Formats: sequence, structure tokens, C-alpha cells
Amino acid sequence: MTNTERLIRTLSAFDSANAQDPHHEPVDGKLVPKEWIYGQRMSEHLYQLCATPSEALQLAVRSQHICRWKIPRSDYPMDKAGYKKWRTDLAKLHGEIAGDIMANEGYDTITIERVKDLLLKRGLKRDEEVQTLEDVACLVFIQYYLEDFASKHSEEKLIDIIRKTWNKMSARGHEAALKLPLPEALQTLVGKALAA
Repeated sequence: MTNTERLIRTLSAFDSANAQDPHHEPVDGKLVPKEWIYGQRMSEHLYQLCATPSEALQLAVRSQHICRWKIPRSDYPMDKAGYKKWRTDLAKLHGEIAGDIMANEGYDTITIERVKDLLLKRGLKRDEEVQTLEDVACLVFIQYYLEDFASKHSEEKLIDIIRKTWNKMSARGHEAALKLPLPEALQTLVGKALAA
């Protein structure tokens, strides 16, 4: 089996795991598993942002939310500390599941540990691949999930969310974000967040 074949098989195995998500969202008139479509959107934005991503980065991007539903947010205190603990535990879970699948497909320990480090965002702002993963996650959030947030939060809260998201991104991520096809109301909101 070639490296390309192994990568395709592993991405497909990630997709199969995410297809088990009991939560669904409408896409083009039909319901699809939430984390499966999230993985597709992550890969799509990676290939738009980075012409030649490494194999480890492609794997980390696709498994960013793998089996996320297994650790519900409701299991943690609804405060900042609870949120941070939930996110850390999720990143570890994603790394473990992705690592097990990769091991089954014949990946070596070094590559598996690299994917885990990427998912844990070790070296953010210092490691270019970690930053690319963060940029991709932010772009996917802005394009596909910000509008839902907008329907549930005040403008002040949304502006704060947009600013925090923006601060996580690189200059390349900012450039890509400004080209996203957002509804006019969201474009206005992003404009307010960045102007203040």
C-alpha cells in the first residue's frame, strides 16, 4: 500500500467514525452527521489555505472533532474553567481515537504523536502547522457556525467572540477570513468587531 492509499484509507476511517454521530444538521436539504460534515469542511478549508499540507496536518485537520459527542459539554461546570477542561479532555480524546485508527492503518509512533500534538495545539503561534490547524478551525467556525451563534447571543457577546477568534489566527488566516461568503449581517458584525 502506498502512502497516498494509506492516507485515503485513514481519512475514510475517520469519516466512518464521525458518521456515527447521533447529532445531525441540515446540509443541502438533507440531514447529515454533524461531526462528519465538520470534518469535510475542515479538509476543504485546509486545501484552500495550504497547497501542500503534510500528511500529519491532513490527518489532524480531519480528526479535529472526531467522536466529539462522546464527551458532552453538559458533563462539565458551565463556567470558564469547566469549558477549558472540556476542551482539553476533548483534544485528548480526539488524539486517542485518531491515534488508534492510524495505528491500525500502519502509521508509525512518530507520526501518530505528531497528529496528537497538533490536536492538542502544542506550539500555537510558534509551530506553523499548529497555527494552520487553528486558522482552518476558525475559518470553518466563521463560515458555517457563526450565524447560529448570532441567533443566540447579544451583539456585544458576538463581537467579543469574533475578536477572540480573530486573535487566534495568523495574517494568512485573516486574509482568508475576509474573503468568506458571509451574509451581509455577519459581514457588518465582523466589520464592527475588527474596527473597535
